[in-house]
Amino acid sequence: MSGGFGFLKYKEQAQVQRFQNTDVEYRTSWSNIWDILKAYVTTERRHATPESPIPVKSMNLQSLLAGYEDELYRLGHSTVLMRLGGKFFLTDPVFSERASPVSWAGPKRFHQSPIALDQIPELRAVIISHNHYDHLDKKSIKALDSHVETFVVPMGVSRQLIKWGVDQNKIVELNWWQSIQFDDIEVVATPAQHFSGRGLFERDKTLWASWVIKSSETRLFFSGDTGYFEGFKEIGEKYGPFDVTLMEMGAYNPLWKEIHMLPEQSVKAHFDLKGKAFLPIHNGTFDLSLHDWFEPLELSYQLTKNTGTTLLTPVFGEAVSLKSPKNSLAWWREDYQSDTQDTFEVVMER
Repeated sequence: MSGGFGFLKYKEQAQVQRFQNTDVEYRTSWSNIWDILKAYVTTERRHATPESPIPVKSMNLQSLLAGYEDELYRLGHSTVLMRLGGKFFLTDPVFSERASPVSWAGPKRFHQSPIALDQIPELRAVIISHNHYDHLDKKSIKALDSHVETFVVPMGVSRQLIKWGVDQNKIVELNWWQSIQFDDIEVVATPAQHFSGRGLFERDKTLWASWVIKSSETRLFFSGDTGYFEGFKEIGEKYGPFDVTLMEMGAYNPLWKEIHMLPEQSVKAHFDLKGKAFLPIHNGTFDLSLHDWFEPLELSYQLTKNTGTTLLTPVFGEAVSLKSPKNSLAWWREDYQSDTQDTFEVVMER
């Protein structure tokens, strides 16, 4: 491992070490909570969830091993399987039916995973961005454990994995700007603007991070969850340009834009990072906000057209070449094309 502590800050509260953002200190107030509750009650939603099945391309171990050496596959939400130089890496694996602490309530999946857990190949590393339920899933971690060589996590997250039975010797915990090498592939923890906690009394006791994943052939950026901040420019200067940015674009709202980027901010961050191809993640699997389920995908098209950016919106399970990524088809439009113009003219005026 290498690197320093960068912009990381600590805050002492009741003798407990807590992590803190560099640009904003995000705290909810009763006023903010009231505004959010009011928005959920009063917002009229046309397409909160899909009315017809989302297309999914089935995958299995045999088809994966027969693929090319440098590809990625979007499996759902922020779960992306990457093959770099023949080695497999997986981000934020969530394969459960719900993004929730319980199996009987909470946001439910729109679609099945393109691949069964027992068909996942041997993984050189699983990379975790932070410990929220839609990014760190107990059932998925326990099922994948025997297939994983190393879990790479932000500071403090190892305690959760060890509690679930993961051998501590398989876990590498990194601070911002620290890195680990997997042969010719480097994985770097970089800053993000978010928060952490799986319960009422666990706020910010573990770190959150974005990630740089780079080999001699390819440079990828995985945003995790984040609000827009000036740190993207520094990451771009240090590690860009990126062949593909996997950028959070979903579950956004002006009421919590400090910790989840608005669509135009996601695209701005892509350019700050000197990205070439843009792949919007954190959408299409769970209903976590007040926008239509397909709005992030449509806005990614609206905001990147005529910019020279290659837009990647693959069907879940579809292979994306990292050496020659190409624009994807707008698969989400089939059932909603008559609605998109009115819906997105309003959003773009925000």
